[in-house]
Parts: sequence; structure tokens; C-alpha cells
Amino acid sequence: MKDDVKNPNKYFRILLVASGLVLAILVAIVRYLAGPEYTYSLFYVVLICFITWFAGRRAGIFMSVASAVTWIAVDLMTIEAYSHILIPYLNGSFRLIVFLIITIVLSRLKGLLELEKEFARKDFLTGIANRRSFCELAAIEIERTHRYSTPLTMVYVDLDNFKAVNDHFGHHIGDSLLCSVSRTIEKNIRTTDTVGRLGGDEFAVLLRETGARSAHIVSHKLREELLAVMKKNRWPVTFSIGVATYKSTAGITFQEIMRKADSLMYSVKQDGKNRVMHEVVGLH
Repeated sequence: MKDDVKNPNKYFRILLVASGLVLAILVAIVRYLAGPEYTYSLFYVVLICFITWFAGRRAGIFMSVASAVTWIAVDLMTIEAYSHILIPYLNGSFRLIVFLIITIVLSRLKGLLELEKEFARKDFLTGIANRRSFCELAAIEIERTHRYSTPLTMVYVDLDNFKAVNDHFGHHIGDSLLCSVSRTIEKNIRTTDTVGRLGGDEFAVLLRETGARSAHIVSHKLREELLAVMKKNRWPVTFSIGVATYKSTAGITFQEIMRKADSLMYSVKQDGKNRVMHEVVGLH
């Protein structure tokens, strides 16, 4: 049962490979009936490419071998058409090599595209969601709260005096500090929550199904943990945090929620920095 949960596409891949094998056999039968005058390499190539792209490299290799075997089988059944008994084996071996090259190249290309897509959604330094990815994930979660009328909290975190760290200790220390901040935030939120680096020294956290009391506890604990990390490393940085909790997000857009949390954070900046300002929206 656990394997099914971890591999939701397992049965789809099995079905895809089985269907591909059946099609390869059908192509072989048609080729046998039509005779050796016609070539069906293109059908095999298309089939192998399709299986490799949607089912993975291993499935593509299996389909390549199966295609080459069915090809050789048909050649052996029409052996009288060849001048030498080894020709079907040589042709089959050559096609197998070509099929395998196509499989490896295509699977590698897909891997590179997926890696590029992943990098486009992650912050290159900290590894958490970048601004674009965070906004997309948060917008989806806000739409979900519309349907189920659950509370939601947005936390906006800004680092105080971060520029001084870069100026006095160097940018490599500043990068290390940002990575420590992202790791600390991830450790102190749930896996269902979303954290992202909005740019520079600004971070945002979306706490799903989180009301005022829980948001108060989480945001203050988060600040304490972050300050502890700064103190441990002797980094002169504190944190201004704006927290906006919505009892209901009906009729409210993601941009409005972000602006509210950002406004609260900015108020903390204006009022001396290094504290949490929390506001519950929708309650009197």
C-alpha cells in the first residue's frame, strides 16, 4: 500500500509498457505479412520514443530490446529472402544499437528539461521556492481556502541590518546567513506549509489552515529560533516580521494578502525593528 502511495504512476507505466509491447508485436505481424520489401523502423522509433518519454529510461530500454527481438524474429521467419543466415542478426544488432542510443539521448534530454524546470522554480542559493514558485503555490492554497472556508496566515520576514553583514564579513558570509535562515524556517514549520525567498533578504511563509492563536505561537517561535542562530554565529542581524491571519479569504486575492503582511512588516521596520506585528483580518 505504501509503495502505491509513493509510486502513483507505477500502474500507468506498467500499462504503457504492456501496450507498447503489444503494438511492437502487431507491427512485427504486419511486417511479416507484408513481406521484407517494406521497412517499419519508423514505427518502432516512434513507439520507443513515446515509451521512453512517458515511462522512463528503463522502460525505453526494455522496449528497444523487445523491438529488436521482434524484428529479428520476423527476419528469421523469412530467412530465405537473405543471402546469408547472419544478416538478420547483424541487422537486428545494428537496429538495437540505434534504438538504445535514441532511448538514452531522449531520456537524458527529458532529465535535463525537468532539472531546468526545477531550477526555474527554486531559489538558486537557498534551495527553497523562489518568488514565482511561492506565488503560484500560495495562490493555489488561497483558492483552496475559498472552497473550504479555512483560516490562513501569511508571514513576511525581513532581515534587519543584513547589508552590514555583507559589508563587514563579505558576501560569502551573507550567503551562508541566508541559507541558515531558510533552513531554520523549514525546520520550524510543517511540511504542508510553504516557504519562499522573495528576493534579497526577504522571506515569506504561508501557513495553511492556521488561525490566530497558532499563528501567534509559530511566528514568535520562528523569530526566537532565528535569533538563536544569529547569536550562535555572531551575526548582527535581527528580524522584522509581519503576520496577517485571515479567518476567511473569500473575495480576497493573493496580492492583497501579500500586501497586508508586507505592510505589517514595514510597520515593524518603522517602529524600531526586531519584533512581530500580528493582525487578524475579518474579526472585530
